[in-house]
Amino acid sequence: MFAGSQRAPRRISVPRSVAAHREAVAELLSAATAGKGTLRLPLMDALGKALAVDVHAPLSLPPFANSQMDGFAVRSADIPDDGAKLRVSAPVPAGAAPDALKEGHAAPIMTGAMIPEGADAVVPIEKATPGTFPDPGAVGAEVELPAVEPGTFVRHPGSDIEKGALAMSAGTVLGPSQLGLLAALGYSDVEIRKPLRVLLLTTGDEVQEPGTELTAGKIYDSNGTLLEASMRQAGLEVVRTGISDDRPAGLLAVLQQHLNDGPGEGDRDAANPVDVIVTTGGVSKGAYEVVRLAMAGQPVDFLHVAMQPGGPQGLGTFNGIPFIGFPGNPVSCLVSFEMFLRPALSQVAGTPAPRPVQKARLAEPLTSPHGKHQVRRGTVVDGVVRMEGGAGSHLVHALARANALVQIPANVTELAQGDEVEVWML
Repeated sequence: MFAGSQRAPRRISVPRSVAAHREAVAELLSAATAGKGTLRLPLMDALGKALAVDVHAPLSLPPFANSQMDGFAVRSADIPDDGAKLRVSAPVPAGAAPDALKEGHAAPIMTGAMIPEGADAVVPIEKATPGTFPDPGAVGAEVELPAVEPGTFVRHPGSDIEKGALAMSAGTVLGPSQLGLLAALGYSDVEIRKPLRVLLLTTGDEVQEPGTELTAGKIYDSNGTLLEASMRQAGLEVVRTGISDDRPAGLLAVLQQHLNDGPGEGDRDAANPVDVIVTTGGVSKGAYEVVRLAMAGQPVDFLHVAMQPGGPQGLGTFNGIPFIGFPGNPVSCLVSFEMFLRPALSQVAGTPAPRPVQKARLAEPLTSPHGKHQVRRGTVVDGVVRMEGGAGSHLVHALARANALVQIPANVTELAQGDEVEVWML
């Protein structure tokens, strides 16, 4: 779709569906992810990344039989149905390698401590008489215990995972639970899929950097922060170019400068310092659409997706590098990332994890334009979603209050209060 000789960017007149455009973005990114290779990182640095290889357990978990309770390790055969008094042997703290348990004895044992050889059950301390552990130095102490079935309150070796079993499959997104499992298996680092490096460029004569003095007719750049934060949260490496003005030659100069500045000698990606280019603004029908004008001669399509906000989109390659052009309004920009780039990354790279999807009931009636998939911002509380702001693509304050994207399909124009809708939790 994007291969071939350079050509002028073309506009596609028939709006593309959200699903079709998402698939087109995934197709484009599949070329960027192919052959990226892998990277070994310390566990904490791998948070949010995708596992590159299958991991098999190098040991069983737990590696030895251990106690599930504070109590007494016993031979169940030593205690008849009506209970018995047993002599108390040396206590077994966690981390100790205990001696074998003698017949007629009970060993005070702590949660997680190794079950002594010969013991096959644990009686909780609260079921013992007396209900306290004797002084470790006491001689001839006895404890009265009730009958117990073999295996009671014993965690058996491999009851969590057996040695050699598949612990995690390649492509698994590494969250706290997954990293915890790797640590429990003895890993201090892990092999992950090398993350994509994205060149992020904001455009517009009217845009200036936060922290500067705002002059007449200007606005601060929120798109760069919105997108960089979203991309980093999604596990991408981000290179910011700063803001390009509305001169096509200036935008091309910024792109060429960053594309010519490789990451350093010896890097396998030195020929292509970035894997994907993402721009914001300049993709619509206006007279000064700098991205569209600058892409003349490049295999980039400028089209309209049947979605609100975020309809205008650009997609193709620039000098052979995958190129994605998002619209310039802040909400359109973020919605485009969530609807297209994030799901495509999940599909082709395994990370980030898809947004949690659930159903919620509307707190108010809604209308939606015919033929457009509308994405509204809302706050979900106890299964009810209330809209934050209107449908406008400039409402950054409303976006900041929202915890969900409300999905209204293209074939739905009216919804009543209490109707059920799909929401993507942010």
